[in-house]
Amino acid sequence: MPKSIPYNLITPQGKRASIILSIPHCGIEFPQDIIGQFQPDLIAKLDDTDWDLDRLYDFAPKIGVTVIYAKYSRWVIDLNREPGSVPLYDDGRLITALCPTTDFEENNLYVDKRFEPSEAEIERRLEHYYHPYHKKIDDIIHELANEFGEVLFWDAHSIRRSIKTIRKERFPDFILGDNDAKTASAKIIDTALDSLKTQDHTLNHNDPFKGGFLTRSKGDPENGINALQLEMSKDLYMSENETLYDEDKAAPIKKLLKSTFEKLVGVI
Repeated sequence: MPKSIPYNLITPQGKRASIILSIPHCGIEFPQDIIGQFQPDLIAKLDDTDWDLDRLYDFAPKIGVTVIYAKYSRWVIDLNREPGSVPLYDDGRLITALCPTTDFEENNLYVDKRFEPSEAEIERRLEHYYHPYHKKIDDIIHELANEFGEVLFWDAHSIRRSIKTIRKERFPDFILGDNDAKTASAKIIDTALDSLKTQDHTLNHNDPFKGGFLTRSKGDPENGINALQLEMSKDLYMSENETLYDEDKAAPIKKLLKSTFEKLVGVI
C-alpha cells in the first residue's frame, strides 16, 4: 500500500447533509518513483487538470457536505475511467485511458515509450491510488444511506472552453450529466437543472458529457443513491487563458453552486 492516503477528505462542519462531493481531477502530485518518467514540460503545465475546483467548492463543508478530492494527477491514473479501460463514448472523440499515455492534445506524456505503464504497473496503480478513492466514496455513500435513506453523489469537473479533439464546437458554461436519467431520480435532476439554468449562463444536459465512470458506477436511484456530474468551462472562474483562479469571476459561480446544493439538500 502507498505510504500516504491518495486522497484528501474534508468532513462537514456542523450538521451533516446527505451529499458527498467528489473532485477526481484536481490532483497535481506525482509519486516520486514515477515522476521522472513523465515529460517535465508537460508536468509544469498539467493542462488536463481541473484546477482549483477544491477552492471553488470550499463552501461545501460549511453546509454539511462531505468532500473527497484526489491528491495525484489524472496522468498517474484517471479515477473517472472504467478500471478495464472500457471507453465511455463511441462517437469518435478522443478519450484518454485509465493510465493515459497522451494528453487531450495528443502529446506523449512519457519521456520514452518504455516508461508507458505495463499491465502489471496499471494493476499496481489501481491498488494504490484508484481503489482506495472509490472504496472511500462507497463507504461514505453507505453511511449516508443508512443515516438519511437517500444520498446524492456529486462529481465535479471543469474543462477548457475548447478542446477540438473532443468537440469541434466550444463547450457551454455548464453540462449536467446523469447518463440519460439513469443515475439520479427525476426530482434530483430537475432540481439541479432548474437551479443551474440562469439567464447569464448556458446549460446542456447530457451533451456532450453524460457523466463519467464515477457517476455511472455510483448512481443507483432505485435504491436511493443519486449521482450527478457537473462539467463547467474553466473560464467561468479562471483568468489568464484559464490558468489563474480569479476571485471576482469565481464569486458568482460559487454563489450559484452553493444555492444549488442548498436546494438539493432540501429535496433529498
